Amino acid sequence: MAKKAQKMKKGKRSELLIVNINAAGIDIASTEYQVCVPEDRDAEPNRRFEAYTCDLHSIAQWLKQCSIDTVAMEATGIYWVQLFMVLQEYGIDVVLCNAKHIKNIAEKKTDYVDASWIQLLHSYGLLRESFQPENQIRQLKDLMRHHERIIQSISQDILRIQKALEMMNIKVHKVLSDIKGKSGLNILEAIIGGERNPSVLAALVHHSVKASKEEIIKSLEGNWNDAQLFILKQSFDSYRFALGQIEELDQSIKQLLIAYAHVAGEKKNNKPIERAIKRKLTQGNILHFDAEQYSYDILGVNLTRIPGISSLTAIKLISELGRDFTSKFPSVKQFCSWLNIVPNNKISAGKILSSKVPKRKNFAGQALRVAANKLSKSKGYLGDYFRRMQSKLGYNQAIIAVAHKLARIVYHMVKVKAEYDESIDRAKNVKLLDFKRKSLQKRLAKIENEIYLSNCNTSNLLLVR
Repeated sequence: MAKKAQKMKKGKRSELLIVNINAAGIDIASTEYQVCVPEDRDAEPNRRFEAYTCDLHSIAQWLKQCSIDTVAMEATGIYWVQLFMVLQEYGIDVVLCNAKHIKNIAEKKTDYVDASWIQLLHSYGLLRESFQPENQIRQLKDLMRHHERIIQSISQDILRIQKALEMMNIKVHKVLSDIKGKSGLNILEAIIGGERNPSVLAALVHHSVKASKEEIIKSLEGNWNDAQLFILKQSFDSYRFALGQIEELDQSIKQLLIAYAHVAGEKKNNKPIERAIKRKLTQGNILHFDAEQYSYDILGVNLTRIPGISSLTAIKLISELGRDFTSKFPSVKQFCSWLNIVPNNKISAGKILSSKVPKRKNFAGQALRVAANKLSKSKGYLGDYFRRMQSKLGYNQAIIAVAHKLARIVYHMVKVKAEYDESIDRAKNVKLLDFKRKSLQKRLAKIENEIYLSNCNTSNLLLVR
């Protein structure tokens, strides 16, 4: 494990100590790696390697020959991933750093100089390690991100379908709230199959639709266009193909979850799962297996019991954080800061210059923001908290505030292996309502006193006159 920087006092001054004696630095590029080790380890301590798989193993073997046990490297694109995993397989501790935190000295910039500078900083323990989950979770992370991209492609297909219908003046959106529902899909299949009679198409609408039959028929009368019909057919085919891809992808995700839950078996909570209240989910946002059970098997707690967090969100968090993320974040404050859901206070001369949340891509934090957005109209403590923050800060800042609260709840649940307790939130709601009641009573008493004094002054004026 890499050590942090330490100082040693020498009289009135202090100097940094070399805490990582066996440290190396690697400058990452797409086609090559520049590796630097301490000068006493090799006649050529700063070497260049190519980026082929055999070269990755050559780097690890050379580092082992030089008695290197910790390595620092920049997180450059995706080019660091394979080398990171290979070095970990060889038992080398890898410190992945943000490129912004490694600023080169005022010297001509080359890969040779960058690698030397990284090695020097790491030997003094001046580099901050970026969070990385265990290697077993990387495949699940890749598949879940691919799942998100397919859902986005489905949304684009639906928009193209709606545009094609609108271009033919088919106002089906006025009678159907969701074109992806049973009635909407039946109508689309019939139109692509060649049906043009509005009455026949209207007969495919489910009886639960509130619109009248006459209105449905009027909405299905269109100006048929061969070009738009072709676009409609291809967009609908793409939509169905994407749904099939998601079902196939879900099976791969399920197998990885089974394997990962088996690895987590020693730390598994043997208590039976306490199921969350079933929530209505839109098509494409559901997993075709019992994701709630698998997330419980891995974490030992059921995150879906938290309002706003669905089974899909729980699996996303597992894929981004892994099982033991609480051990890598010593405090919940560091965890929330990494998720990018806290203000970034810039202070100078004792004054806060800016509190703007920086623009950083964090998939776990984004999942919590989406979960927080669902609570804008929710009943209960978190819904009330959202609306209270919205009235103070605005909608966007309310999402950040609620996502921060959700992150603290998730961290605490996983840390102490305690299920979400709604009674705590209910008690907070009662306490808040009682505070509001007392506050309003004070305001009412103040207003009544002002009215009484006003009446007394008026009557005194009348007596004087």
